[in-house]
Amino acid sequence: MTYRCSVCEELHDDLPDICFDKPDPWWGIPAEERDARIELTADTCIIDEEEYFIRGVLEIPILGYPESFGFGVWVSQKRENFYTYLKHPDSAAIGPFFGWLCTEMSFYEPSTWLLKTEAYFPGGSERPRIRLEPNGHPLALDQRQGMTLAKAWEIVHYYLDPPH
Repeated sequence: MTYRCSVCEELHDDLPDICFDKPDPWWGIPAEERDARIELTADTCIIDEEEYFIRGVLEIPILGYPESFGFGVWVSQKRENFYTYLKHPDSAAIGPFFGWLCTEMSFYEPSTWLLKTEAYFPGGSERPRIRLEPNGHPLALDQRQGMTLAKAWEIVHYYLDPPH
């Protein structure tokens, strides 16, 4: 299956990751106030100097497939953990840090909002890896048990094909 990348606009044959470019609380700030209240980069977000978020990869193994499927998600962080990450973004010697999942992934029911997570830092230029607390949520089960390649493609099409 091929897909057109929304970033580079090229056609690709490989399985893409699904990425969310902002934490959900970003959308709760009125558009006319965002520039004054939010500091957003590709990897971090600060709202009102009170809420701190980092972007990481929630990986899901694909059964019988050599690569995993990734979701680029946002998790909340305590202020001190957030700034530790900012000071040492390439270090594997920090963390893991607890956080709440702040990305609503509408493919999954019930809501993924505020699932418990831990952020692990692999070092180098890699984004943090996000692991969900083991529980019965379908996303947590997929992360622990894996999913089929067909389900991964179903998720890709859910997000990349209109109207999602």
